[in-house]
Amino acid sequence: MNLQPILENETILLPPLKESDFEELFQVASDPLIWEQHPNKDRYKRDVFQTFFEGAIKSGGAFKIIDKHSNEIIGSTRFYDFNSDEKSILIGYTFYGRKYWGSTYNPQVKKLMLEYAFQFVEKVHFHIGAQNIRSQKAIEKLGAIKTREIEVAYHGEPEKLNFEYTIKKEAWVN
Repeated sequence: MNLQPILENETILLPPLKESDFEELFQVASDPLIWEQHPNKDRYKRDVFQTFFEGAIKSGGAFKIIDKHSNEIIGSTRFYDFNSDEKSILIGYTFYGRKYWGSTYNPQVKKLMLEYAFQFVEKVHFHIGAQNIRSQKAIEKLGAIKTREIEVAYHGEPEKLNFEYTIKKEAWVN
């Protein structure tokens, strides 16, 4: 499975994230309200975001999210922890600029990623911070089911309580 294909529809382009995207993506991420429900509420700070961004680049599965109408970077997401034995992968580390919250962008991005992933895996997992009600509701709308509570250490950060949600291929196809 290629963790960084170019995915797109008529509205969104998901190309691989590159080191040269830091400044433009940080401009989106520098809004403290984006991170208020996230386990790491300081990610709007340059040095904290730098650690997050380095993890994204090292993951080999990160994307920038581009609004094709404005040609602007509006956020980021990634594939990670591909498990060929269990036929599973995680999608996460997703964030958007606030003007895109509550729009069709997140469901479209997740749909592109899920349809691609289900060509190779049977299950897609999502780790969402225990306090991140907004993201929990968004992923439930896509049909994900909470499967467990788990401590997750994001790149360069301490462990925090997350909820794991899962969408199975058979449920997605139906």
